[in-house]
Amino acid sequence: MKFEEIIGIDVSKLTLDACIHSQQIFTQVPNTKKGYLKLLSWATKSTGCSLEQALFCFEHTGMYSHALACYMSEKQMNYIMVPGLEIKRSLGIQRGKNDQIDAKKIAQYAYRRREEVTLYKLPEKSLNNIRQLLSLRDKLVRQRAGFEATLKDLSDFIQSSGNKLMFTSQRNLIKALTREIENIEKEIDHVLEGSPGIMNNYRLITSITGVGRQTALQLIVVTSNFLLFEDHRKLASYAGVAPFPFSSGTSIRGKTKVSPLANMKLKALLSACAISAIRHDPDIKIYFERRTEKGKHKMNSINAVRNKLLARVFAVVRRGTPYVQLHQNVA
Repeated sequence: MKFEEIIGIDVSKLTLDACIHSQQIFTQVPNTKKGYLKLLSWATKSTGCSLEQALFCFEHTGMYSHALACYMSEKQMNYIMVPGLEIKRSLGIQRGKNDQIDAKKIAQYAYRRREEVTLYKLPEKSLNNIRQLLSLRDKLVRQRAGFEATLKDLSDFIQSSGNKLMFTSQRNLIKALTREIENIEKEIDHVLEGSPGIMNNYRLITSITGVGRQTALQLIVVTSNFLLFEDHRKLASYAGVAPFPFSSGTSIRGKTKVSPLANMKLKALLSACAISAIRHDPDIKIYFERRTEKGKHKMNSINAVRNKLLARVFAVVRRGTPYVQLHQNVA
């Protein structure tokens, strides 16, 4: 699709700074619905073209950019939402930073990529609800773990009879956090029950030995219920478990290794899944032991298991049938 004008938007908590690429003119509006109306009115008057002929580009900044994305999706506008790191690295060495400069950089990025961009599609409401619930759950789990660690340290060095309040208050907080985490899990189940497509993929993924509830939910969220990634190799690259070579000419011969640019939450979950699969899946256990016997490093073999699990996930989702343990069917 050919666009007549490119508009870059720098999103912050309170304001939106916009830049029209061709004219290099700027405006600032509040990050509210009234501000969005002002932005569109300014864009129409300044460019002289209809909104259907314009491409808007802004960074993915979590809750600050979510409302703008919802508004543009509702108005059926052409927009892309891009990770900030991708924009930063695509423009080479840059000096200076403020909101106007950032808006200009975003517009410049979109102009260079205008022929190959894929317009952003907002995930369905159920996926967004699950994402927000998982984020809240992670925060509560971290807080509970902090109180549990503090309580353990206190019990090692201080007698509970000496200061009962320090112990009882933290135990009560741990219990309260546990109840809230359970409530979040129930709400996630409620959302799943109301979304047959998501629930079906959830059941398929959890049929794989080693892949549990949290990993299945995280995979569904990051893949937008398996619409964003074509195959398991691209997802493996996103999760930071795909190995890449490091060599140049005849002098540089580095090890083939994974990239640090990754979704670290998903990577950690896949690592736990790999260890569980090695313990409980006979096929994976044989595969892992065969690699280590050949002299492969343990972490290299665990990474191979992570990739194999992702391949199984995509296989059951694409096939639409649960995973079958082949080892049990061998006569």
